[in-house]
Amino acid sequence: MTSPTAIKRFSRLDRVFHLGLMLTFLIQAVTGFSRLFITTAWGKSLSNLFGGYDNSFLIHQRVGLVMIIGFILHIIYLFTKINWKNLRGSIFGPDSLVPNLQDARNLGRRILWFFGIGSAPKLDRWAYWEKFDYWAVFWGLPLLAVTGLMLMYPVATSRILPGWMLNVAGLLHEAEAILAVTYIFIIHFFIGHLRPLSFPMNEAMFAGSVALEEVMEEKPAWVERLKADGQLEPVIVAPPAVWYRVIYYIFGYSALALGVYLLINGIVYSRYIRVH
Repeated sequence: MTSPTAIKRFSRLDRVFHLGLMLTFLIQAVTGFSRLFITTAWGKSLSNLFGGYDNSFLIHQRVGLVMIIGFILHIIYLFTKINWKNLRGSIFGPDSLVPNLQDARNLGRRILWFFGIGSAPKLDRWAYWEKFDYWAVFWGLPLLAVTGLMLMYPVATSRILPGWMLNVAGLLHEAEAILAVTYIFIIHFFIGHLRPLSFPMNEAMFAGSVALEEVMEEKPAWVERLKADGQLEPVIVAPPAVWYRVIYYIFGYSALALGVYLLINGIVYSRYIRVH
């Protein structure tokens, strides 16, 4: 066992999926805001980054299709991870991201702990807020995908649905997009990187591993379970190389800075939102 040690948390494919979602989301946020705020000088400057309004809109559409394809591939990947011989344990077990009764208990204990009543919950591999983060994509992305496709193909949509549904689709698409941007750039950024235990950055999704010290403090139930099952040694890995950490710190904080920049300007120019 090398020292210092870390526990492997995400596979290479998990990290590729996250990186793809991260990049496409940022592009969609910038191109979407360039369209939403096109009546302002700020919206025009965002649009000009992509060669003007039409190009920005075209990129938004094409990257949207990439997001949909990535989402479908992720669902296929999930089906390959299911242990069909132990379906219940595979779906509701401690290594699953599906919420269960224990998550509700942990949330209740966390609330009591917050008010000084009782001890903090002993978390396993996935915390309840991590599961919420994960499943937020599953109700947000399909809504954006369906409404986005309706707006991309208005003639085909109008052959199936009444024309006024395009107006509804436009409103839903913009409302969900604003909600997603707000949630990611405030809640997700804070929980992921700015809370005391994660600060200055939660490296798990970049490095693929988490320092053993940190895991024992935040997710002691996971470490205890791995020890009891004799599975701790196989998941112990060396920490990432310094050069690699420098790269993902620069990349991660650049993404965070872009998100905060979009959020602040979105709030400043919110009264100029162009509703389609």
